[in-house]
Amino acid sequence: MSASLERFTAQSLSDSICEAIQRDGAAIVEGLLPLDVVARVNAEVEAAVTAADPGEALFNPIMQAFHGPFTKQVAGMPGLSPTFAVDIMCHPLLLALCDRILAPSCARYQLNLGHLLQRGPGSEEQWLHRDEAVWSDVPRPAPELQLATVIAFVDFTRDNGATRVVPGSHRWPDRELSPAEQVTRAAPAPDQIAYAEMPAGSAVVYTGGTIHAGGANTTETQRRGAHLSYCLGWLRTEENNYLSTPPAVAARLPRIAQELLGYAVHDSIPRGGGYLGMVRMQDPVELLARGEL
Repeated sequence: MSASLERFTAQSLSDSICEAIQRDGAAIVEGLLPLDVVARVNAEVEAAVTAADPGEALFNPIMQAFHGPFTKQVAGMPGLSPTFAVDIMCHPLLLALCDRILAPSCARYQLNLGHLLQRGPGSEEQWLHRDEAVWSDVPRPAPELQLATVIAFVDFTRDNGATRVVPGSHRWPDRELSPAEQVTRAAPAPDQIAYAEMPAGSAVVYTGGTIHAGGANTTETQRRGAHLSYCLGWLRTEENNYLSTPPAVAARLPRIAQELLGYAVHDSIPRGGGYLGMVRMQDPVELLARGEL
């Protein structure tokens, strides 16, 4: 018998969801997105998904092995899909969770990356991992660096590759080790792994310290989902969002989206710190509003 995750609805109080995430490392929110939002995003990126080549050379060969030969990736979703940028990246519930989990440790949190992942038939189980390993040089112990979510764009089942999550792994002692040392840990037992089976429009939300991975797709259908994550504003993001959503595109988005994409100063002066990300000693989001970027 496998482990399980607590389930909520999009109308649930963010405090209750946050408590579950802090306790278990993850939670499922059913019906996060209306199906018409899912349909609009699918329509806006369908051409990009069709053109995506799973065999395209990536910047590091390990990344190709990590994703496998049957996964189509569409990166930079906020720059390709206005619906993704507004209705998903800026979703009030996701931002409310970021307010509770990330905001205590930074002046402003930001989008880390926003991708669409389509795991096709034949996809094998992804390596179990912690997303926060990308910031391996941050000394431990550390505050929560990241909050992430995988959103189902089709119904997720165990057979088609529903995300696997290890509840409670954000509290395991090995989290304090370096990522290189963590790989020597014993693999989680089958009964420690939960499967985020959920209908389209639902999401599994988890911290950067929670062990998880994509599941194997043993069906004949595509398993399409969105992966987006937020991180502390003083960290370097996995995706260069200024290039994937350049100023000409960002200028057409609401200010909150621009801020999440990094077009705003991380101003810690009121917190007794400094500032990051200025342009000409000004806040670039203001320059963007005036058409000066």
